Amino acid sequence: MKFFVRNSFLLLGILFTNCLGIRYLKDGESLLYKQEIKGGEDLNREEIASLFRQKSNHQFPIPFVWLHQQGLKAYDTAKIRRKIVAIESRFDKKIAENVDNPRKFNNLNAKKAAKIEAKEKVLEEGNLPMRWGEPLAVFDSVKTKETREQIDRYLHSKGYFHAVTDYSINYKGRKATVVYNITTGQSFKINNIAYQTKDTTIARLLDEKKPESFLKTGKNYEQSAFTAERDRIDILLKDNGYFNFSKQYIVFEVDSLKGNYQLDVLTIVNTPFGESRHEVYQIDTVKFRTDANIVSLNNQRTQQEYNNVIYEYYRKRFSKKVLDSRLFIYPGQTYSRSKTFNTQRQLANLDMFRFVNINYDTTGGRMVANIFASPLKKFQTSNEIGIGINVTEGFPGPFYNMVFKNRNLFGGLEILEFNGRLGVEGLPVTGEQQEIYSSQEISGNFSLTFPQFIVPFSNRIRSSLGTLNPKTRITVGDTYINRPDYRRNNLNGSIGYSWLKNNKQFIFTLDELSLINSSISDEFREELEDRQRQGSNLFRSFEPSFVSSMSLLTNINFNGYGLNNKKAAFLKIFFESGGTTLNLLSQARLDSIFSDLEYYKYIKLNLDFRRTLPVSRQSTLAYRLNLGMAKPYSNNKVLPYEKYFFAGGSNGIRAWRPRRLGPGSFTPLDSANQYDDRFEQFGEIILEASLEIRRNLFGFVDGAFFIDAGNIWTFEEEEDREGGKFEFDSFYKELAIGSGLGLRFDFSFLVLRFDGAFKIYDPARAEGSRFIFNKKFKNEVFDTQDVFVINIGIGYPF
Repeated sequence: MKFFVRNSFLLLGILFTNCLGIRYLKDGESLLYKQEIKGGEDLNREEIASLFRQKSNHQFPIPFVWLHQQGLKAYDTAKIRRKIVAIESRFDKKIAENVDNPRKFNNLNAKKAAKIEAKEKVLEEGNLPMRWGEPLAVFDSVKTKETREQIDRYLHSKGYFHAVTDYSINYKGRKATVVYNITTGQSFKINNIAYQTKDTTIARLLDEKKPESFLKTGKNYEQSAFTAERDRIDILLKDNGYFNFSKQYIVFEVDSLKGNYQLDVLTIVNTPFGESRHEVYQIDTVKFRTDANIVSLNNQRTQQEYNNVIYEYYRKRFSKKVLDSRLFIYPGQTYSRSKTFNTQRQLANLDMFRFVNINYDTTGGRMVANIFASPLKKFQTSNEIGIGINVTEGFPGPFYNMVFKNRNLFGGLEILEFNGRLGVEGLPVTGEQQEIYSSQEISGNFSLTFPQFIVPFSNRIRSSLGTLNPKTRITVGDTYINRPDYRRNNLNGSIGYSWLKNNKQFIFTLDELSLINSSISDEFREELEDRQRQGSNLFRSFEPSFVSSMSLLTNINFNGYGLNNKKAAFLKIFFESGGTTLNLLSQARLDSIFSDLEYYKYIKLNLDFRRTLPVSRQSTLAYRLNLGMAKPYSNNKVLPYEKYFFAGGSNGIRAWRPRRLGPGSFTPLDSANQYDDRFEQFGEIILEASLEIRRNLFGFVDGAFFIDAGNIWTFEEEEDREGGKFEFDSFYKELAIGSGLGLRFDFSFLVLRFDGAFKIYDPARAEGSRFIFNKKFKNEVFDTQDVFVINIGIGYPF
């Protein structure tokens, strides 16, 4: 035993030494083991750490340094350059042989460029082991001094003008730890703010917009606030006609002579040399060239005027009336930078033009706005083949997607689009456990999108709505799903409106109609009939059905959620009213019209809030709260099956298999009184919460630790699912809890995710036995339950 313990510690010591890379140090070198910051408790530690001129190696039990060293041994720049020359020679010969074959000629050139690019990447960044690993962090005292200087400049930028930074180096063996000691002293605060300029018009603008200033009295001096204030004034003036204004005219004078750590700030807006004001520009002419990609020597374009804008083109393709609704610059207006950018943005949002450029010609004392647009192809087809994952189910399968677009169908910038999908996905079997069956999906949808609201608005109102990127969308489609438990065909159509405002997206579906027909397996039919005998109406969700609804979806994105590793949030609010228009008909009339069809009346509300908070340079805290309810009020007392809530799976409570959690404390049992999760569980209420810490491990590999909690419930108690009803005084006891670890492989074009989750608290078990780790993983009832579940997903769970 002693031999085993002694050698285990020896092995760990060797592994730790290899991970740190001490063995690779040369004589006289030390390893930068750690860098610490002491003092300055009110400062942002992560911002200071980002100033370190040297980075220490990861202290993680993966030999990053060893990996880099192995790659370095095989790294031969001369050999790589010879390979590049050989690639060029080989492909140049083939390219020369296929000059008369444009297809092969272009393909060979593309392959040559790709192969050379790959080799040049190795030349610049190193081979794969070098990129996955880390170079040895050899301690450099010069870089330590540079770091101290960087920290001093940072403290100055935060108003700590008397701050002092010192450092100490502690050696332990061949490891060096650097400690930066910060003494901030008292910070300087802004006492008074004043403006100075010869231009009286600018003086008036600055005074009017003073409340919007980034400089506030009583606040600490912040260099970043002065940068933001310079940008604000620059944009303010350019939005009010000062086309040639430059930020170089803005100067700040900061006076600290009053003492008591108080500052007076004077914002000076200078004028051109020898002038008392800056010139304000008025737009004289607006020209819109809709086919700027066509270059002709004679340049004989047709010119037509609409709403004081001159349109130029060789062939009339686009409706000037629709284009005008996306223009916000006109003759007679004062130049505005924001209106120019809005025009460019809204024209680009039409998905009609490859590029849109706007420039101004001020020669001859006149301002001419030139809008140049290059159209996209009228017909566009894209195909996609791959392995996909249905986020509600959880097992990968092949798919094929095809998209066809016909732009400007009727000349009014409409887009006709066809989306086709053929996919095979894996699902937990509804028969024997531990098996997977395939689910096939075939769908086709036609949509016609208009770049405006198709409502009886006046032209003036339509133009005023142009900044919202308004769209009307009409869709018709059919979806066929084939599963061993049921087959379902959904023929649907809808009309809806969408618009954008700042960081908010709105989608209002005025009416969505569906005709649903299902056929079910014998086993599933027996399950439905058994539930029917116990009072459940679920079988009605699989009868031939008619579904009508209207809905409003609002997405609010705070600070670019999902685009980068920064503090951001996302809120989705979804409200749906099913069968609303059916309330206008009497019950007798409804029974007459839908004598052979089930119809539904319901309301549904879903709130989904997500947030990310960086906690270090490499770690992010993310959390999610998902709340929802769906209440049927038609005579059949059921929802369309797709409108129910489901819990479990790779994007929900990950310790439970997809759609197998809940409702409430219901325990699914078979005839032998054993745990039986063959059948999906549905609910009318959902509550989910997730907390996840994400950290970059190395290269494109991230790790995560997560905790999920939640469940689904019903509004009324069901005889066949006892314990599923939501009760305010006990629902918290029925929150399932799971936790686990995950890996994310970020390939830039997609994120492949693996999550392994343990059940911690299972509400399906008897009270007092729900904490699984307090009991045996298995017992007489739950012998067949999976306590550990592996999920595979595409993208982050939230």
